[in-house]
Amino acid sequence: QVQLVESGGGLVQTVGSLRLSCAASGRTFSSYAVGWFRQGPGKEREVVATISWTGGSTYYADSVKGRFTISRENAQNTVYLQMNSLKPEDTAVYYCAARFSSITYSNPSQYPYWGQGTQVTVSS
Repeated sequence: QVQLVESGGGLVQTVGSLRLSCAASGRTFSSYAVGWFRQGPGKEREVVATISWTGGSTYYADSVKGRFTISRENAQNTVYLQMNSLKPEDTAVYYCAARFSSITYSNPSQYPYWGQGTQVTVSS
């Protein structure tokens, strides 16, 4: 089992940047695929990016390609989401999620472990 804690959210202006962190407990975090998801007001939870347990495979939603970068430091039990060129439509609660797997999934229902979320607000 793994516990996840997100941090790094906040209020930023359009075209600004933020870096989210997802800190995990557990000695086998390197065996978990991780995803970042978000849920905006009145919207369903959607995938933002995912990363395989080695970091060698990543996936990005079309809406964030070229602007967001997911990475991980297994020695630090941490996954990051660097968000650049932020837009008001990126405003949401951002969650990290983990699955004991070598394969990543874009469907949030495939992830059993979730953090509490961190709010990102982008003002125009």
